[in-house]
This record gives sequence, structure tokens and C-alpha cells, in this order.
Amino acid sequence: MKTKILFPILTTSIVATMAIYFFLDTSYEKSIRAKYHYEIGEYREAYSLAKEAFGLDVYNRMASTIMAQSTTSLKYVKYIEMGKSYMVDINEIATHEYITDQDKAKIRIVCEIMMESYVKLAPSVITDKELIEKSTQYYNRFKELYEKVTK
Repeated sequence: MKTKILFPILTTSIVATMAIYFFLDTSYEKSIRAKYHYEIGEYREAYSLAKEAFGLDVYNRMASTIMAQSTTSLKYVKYIEMGKSYMVDINEIATHEYITDQDKAKIRIVCEIMMESYVKLAPSVITDKELIEKSTQYYNRFKELYEKVTK
């Protein structure tokens, strides 16, 4: 009869002690904040907080994971930003009455850069699906442009 009462009390006290440590430790507190920022799409802030947390405790696996995932997501964000920027440049060229061979070469080089950059992206299981989808859309646009320019 005593073991039926003693075991749950002991288990509860161990879990409570672990929870208190988890919430009071600065490294884990920063990890939790980093996880929050990662989940809402603020990857730069998540990376910064995770890096701080990892610096405080190199055994903090949560911080390490969030830092790695934020790095991956930031690569996707950078790819999408580059794609937007290059599309603005290409659309400006397309408004010209006549597209010169130099302009076609510029478009071809930009497309090659974007296609090669896309191949280097490596999504993980928890990478935001929207980031993956947007980057794939940009890749397909640049691939189509490349095919049109090289004809």
C-alpha cells in the first residue's frame, strides 16, 4: 500500500524539480524564447537567442537544434529574397523595347545562380512548408526563364 502512494509522489517530485530547473535556467529560458520566435517565423531572432542559449550551456540540445533549424530556414529566406530582387531586375529588362544579347546573358547568369543556389538548399522535417513552396516556385520561374533565354 505504501508503494502505491510513495511511487507517484516520488515521480511527481522528480518531474517538478526538473520543470523548475528547466524554467529557471537562463539557457533553457532563452531556448524556449528561441523556439517561440522560430515557430512564428522570426528566424533571425530565433537564431540569435538559440546561439546565446548554446553559449551559456553547450549541452543544451534544444538550443542546438533551434540554431540549426534557424540556419536552414534563413537560407530559404535569403533565397526567396534574392529571387524577389532578381525578378525585379529581370522585369525591368523585360520592359525594354528590345532585349540585347547582353541583357539575355545577364538573365541567363542570374537564372544559373538561382538554380544552383536552389540545389544547395536542404530542407529538414520541420522546415516551414511555405518557405519550401515559395523557393520551389522561384526555382521553377528561373528554370523557365533560363529555358526561354537559351533557345
